[in-house]
Amino acid sequence: MSEALYQAALVERAHAGRGRGRLSAPDRSVTLDNPLCGDRVTIDLTMQDGRVATVGHQVRGCLLCEAAAETIAEHAPGKTAAELAEASAAVSAILTQGAAAPAGEWSALAVFAPVHDVKSRRECVLLPFEALKKALG
Repeated sequence: MSEALYQAALVERAHAGRGRGRLSAPDRSVTLDNPLCGDRVTIDLTMQDGRVATVGHQVRGCLLCEAAAETIAEHAPGKTAAELAEASAAVSAILTQGAAAPAGEWSALAVFAPVHDVKSRRECVLLPFEALKKALG
């Protein structure tokens, strides 16, 4: 089980360092906690013309939560709230229904497919996406 969850691609994604750290002057910022596992994520955004300009994140949590925040930091810049809602829906479908990752830029979500089989870890991946949705809300 842990080999599937923590495959090399996921570990690499979690340690990539994209967007790691808080933004000095975010337009929007949300912090969420998962009381069941203790994960805490803060997502900071700057916006320009209705699109995400930059993403910063601070994660106190597991590798899955960190990898999800890194995925957001990599792919969210330049996107609208509607586009990011689609990505959030896609990751939710991957985790809860075993759906395939979307084609294109968000195909990187496929790295989370093994989490579908471990219900207790799904929220670890979803927490940064929930923070993103609230920040854009």
